[in-house]
Amino acid sequence: MVFPGQGSQSQGMQADLAAEYDEVAATYAEASEVLGYDLWQLVQQGPAEKLAETVVTQPAMLAAGVAAYRVWRAAGGAVPSHMAGHSLGEYTALTCAGAVSFADAMRVVKRRSELMQEAVPVGAGAMAAIIGLDDDAVRTVCIAAGEAGVVEAVNFNSPGQVVIAGQREAVDTAIAAASEAGARRAILLPVSVPSHSSLLVGAGNALSESLAAADFTSPGVTVVSASDATPYSDAEDIRVRLAKQVYQPVQWVQTIMAMRDGGASRLIECGPGKVLAGLARRIDRTLAVSTIDSLDGLHKALDD
Repeated sequence: MVFPGQGSQSQGMQADLAAEYDEVAATYAEASEVLGYDLWQLVQQGPAEKLAETVVTQPAMLAAGVAAYRVWRAAGGAVPSHMAGHSLGEYTALTCAGAVSFADAMRVVKRRSELMQEAVPVGAGAMAAIIGLDDDAVRTVCIAAGEAGVVEAVNFNSPGQVVIAGQREAVDTAIAAASEAGARRAILLPVSVPSHSSLLVGAGNALSESLAAADFTSPGVTVVSASDATPYSDAEDIRVRLAKQVYQPVQWVQTIMAMRDGGASRLIECGPGKVLAGLARRIDRTLAVSTIDSLDGLHKALDD
């Protein structure tokens, strides 16, 4: 089971699940108590630009993933053998695996989103998707664009799809260089925080204080870290890796392959959207893929 991160949110998400399962409203109510505002109302009614703000998106995606998992279990879905999360989704995976309470995870994520937003002034950072170049070619493009500032490959999402991040001018330079190098597409993403880049080292270090205050324990399910595609172990290991995760690249291809090599033959994306399901199909077409992004998706996943 995999849990999505920022970018999969949408206004009105999970309304159909909420109409059938009380677990959704209960999950968002727990989140709202920690956050100090009505998260469900914001998710349902917007405005969309508010939901797109990092400090709202991250808590919303944590709540959405946990709500979807609680619905899955309430509907009779099995506990998976492996879990993983893309970026923010790692907190969802660890919560659903019993490594941390939802309230503690929400408190840490709230602080994480604030630190990431504060780390780089709005407009100074950027991220872009590079499609159609292999990993080494993207790294070469970033090195060449490095004279304009910091730009790094930060999300290795699937073969031929890599996200870069850094200072805006350097990212723009890398976009142009990627196009010249033969990329099918090189497009700026609608985010201002250069997630998983070295520009966020300070944010990761500062997050350690919040992680230390949270009550972590060893997960009851194998949770594969997307930073290095190895399982999380004990509480201290989780705290150390989550602090570094803010500024380390997401190795999503390796993560999916690690779960497959560990015996997983079926993958369920638990939460809004179908981004991770699409990536999984490009990583390994032998994997059976389902999504719990809607009531219809839930029923299909239960039937598979």
